[in-house]
Amino acid sequence: MFRKLVSLDEAIQVLQQQFYAKPVGIEQVSLHEALQRVLAKDIKAPLNVPPFNRATVDGYAVRAENTFRADEEHPITLKLLGRVTVGEMPKIVVGEGTVVGIATGAPLPPEADAVVMMEYTIQKNDLISIYRPVSKGENVMEAGSDIRKGETVIKKNQTLSSRDIGVLSALGFTEVDVFKRPRVAVISTGAEIVEPGQPLSPRKIYDINAYTISAAVQECGGHPFNLGIIPDEIDELKAALEKALESADVIVTSGGVSVGPMDVVPKVLNMLGEPGVIISGIAIKPGKPTTIAIVCGKPVFSLPGHPTSSLLVFHLLIRPIILKMAGKRQETPFRLKATAAEKMFQAKGRRTFVMVNLVRKRVGKLLARPVPLGLSGAITTLSKADGFVIIPERRQFINAGEEVTVYLLKPLSSLLPL
Repeated sequence: MFRKLVSLDEAIQVLQQQFYAKPVGIEQVSLHEALQRVLAKDIKAPLNVPPFNRATVDGYAVRAENTFRADEEHPITLKLLGRVTVGEMPKIVVGEGTVVGIATGAPLPPEADAVVMMEYTIQKNDLISIYRPVSKGENVMEAGSDIRKGETVIKKNQTLSSRDIGVLSALGFTEVDVFKRPRVAVISTGAEIVEPGQPLSPRKIYDINAYTISAAVQECGGHPFNLGIIPDEIDELKAALEKALESADVIVTSGGVSVGPMDVVPKVLNMLGEPGVIISGIAIKPGKPTTIAIVCGKPVFSLPGHPTSSLLVFHLLIRPIILKMAGKRQETPFRLKATAAEKMFQAKGRRTFVMVNLVRKRVGKLLARPVPLGLSGAITTLSKADGFVIIPERRQFINAGEEVTVYLLKPLSSLLPL
């Protein structure tokens, strides 16, 4: 039996006392590899963007004051001195009574402060008739109007998006400092599981947890590596965990933590070093057998073998740790109010997480309906659920029609239109 079940809050407190999660290091990567990496330092602009005053339309660079009297009935005629194209350093100075042809994106020539659009002009030989006045700065993107030199453009701890990569390239960066991804070793145990792709013999099942946990690690910024399926044998499990401890920052196992004779994970964890197991069972449903150890200063999370239990505990306990170790900003769980579609019961004395779907009953009202067949061994329970409702330890049930808080497992955009 478990030595002592602790509440989820107590488990989090004990874990925080024994292990302080922080970024595991910094490395420099090229922009080609920087997408979805977490920035380790503020980025300050080393130059203005754009670095020069540039035309935003095709037309003629002018001194704005030379066009003020122009209108459709009485155009102003100015002399064309030449043209400026994109990528060219302009050498012609725009003086009194003169214009310079200019292409979109080209730098303004000296003394020009505005651009007249081509549509409001007529050219005859080297004379340009202007039928509409422009004001100073019109049709011009000034140097630094997009990004000012010295401005902080991307802040530390931000996960780099494609837009951020574009900003970095505009500033001339080819490499950027990012937090290293924490390395997470994933181990499955159990005589009943086999690797996907292998023949499935009677009474065997494919390994679900290694793949779902690895994907969950990637989602929160970690780098998973799968050490495969390890038999419920003390020597083999001990060897696998020792290998994991050599190269991983976090270890996650699944299976082998209940109360059967083959559930040897806690025993092996206590053989590897002090303090060993710090939590042996949590008063939650699903996820009661969860075991946590600290070995060589590294956290080892041993999750139940049932996929839904395993993924829920990952969401509650492991995800926040990996986010911190990856340098990511801590998330505020998105939640919304809904109405319980039916009565929901608590597992006696345990904080209970009821997986639910959100269903629109009528405009302005959402129903939270428990996911059918919500057994902890059913992987579809979490894949079908939109979120979960928590029934505290001190409550026996939630009545149908009662307002509940739903903690979302999926992005709001993937749910039914609100």
